[in-house]
Amino acid sequence: DQLLSESGMQHHPLTPMTDANLVRVLQAQTQLKVGLLRYDSIAGGVEAVRAKIAELRQQGIGMAIADALSDQDLYTLGSACADLPLLTGGSGLALGLPGNFRRAGKLRDFDAASLPTVEGGEVVLAGSASVATIGQVAAWLEADRPALRIDPMALAAGKPVVEQALAFARDSDETVLIYATSTPAEVKAVQQQLGVERAGTLVENALGEIAAGLRQNGVRRFVIAGGETSGAVVKALGVNLLQIGAQIDPGVPATLSNSAEPLALALKSGNFGSRDFFAKALRQLAGGDQ
Repeated sequence: DQLLSESGMQHHPLTPMTDANLVRVLQAQTQLKVGLLRYDSIAGGVEAVRAKIAELRQQGIGMAIADALSDQDLYTLGSACADLPLLTGGSGLALGLPGNFRRAGKLRDFDAASLPTVEGGEVVLAGSASVATIGQVAAWLEADRPALRIDPMALAAGKPVVEQALAFARDSDETVLIYATSTPAEVKAVQQQLGVERAGTLVENALGEIAAGLRQNGVRRFVIAGGETSGAVVKALGVNLLQIGAQIDPGVPATLSNSAEPLALALKSGNFGSRDFFAKALRQLAGGDQ
């Protein structure tokens, strides 16, 4: 078996010291022998890369670092490494992988810009305390749109926070934001009282319960801010497969669940998205801007 790591370094590919250092750093982290898939092999195309991988295997090398300087190099690597069990590196390495699945008949072609529009209610749920999400919550509040803040201390005290949030959403004539986003100082204060793990778990579980309750009440479009929050919500909604649609902001696409009754979701890590991301995501999930 062989693992290939794409260095992503923007240096001259044949600089001996740089390549030697890359190999030395990885070698210190594994018992497998580490080698180098140099740029001269990658420049030779797919078959040259495969031949070099076979040569490295004969030398007992179990991990290889590959050089790449352009997108075309990444496409070459993707094609040449189709049978390797593991590739790791910068996200650009994934450029060359879809072609492998398509050639194997495992990938169907469709227009990502034309996901079916999901009818039903919509909501924004935010659990992240990142700078970007704080700005996105602020933009929502500045627009005087309805919002309800989840208090972790109230959750810890056993108060009916989830029920209150569901009632708030049900009674509003507009799309609501339900959020636990706070400033770093506020987050630190709560963590000091509840502990870091408990504070995070309380909020994530509550937002997951709120999402599940909202679905029962007819909500079908969800904009979720926060990596852990997204995980909790997806789990609570029972979503196990998503069709990826058009980009809303860099790194954040619209998605559609494979549920019997599909859900439209925009799932983002905390620091992704522009300040008006919530409004843009809602508009795209509703069928606009596709």
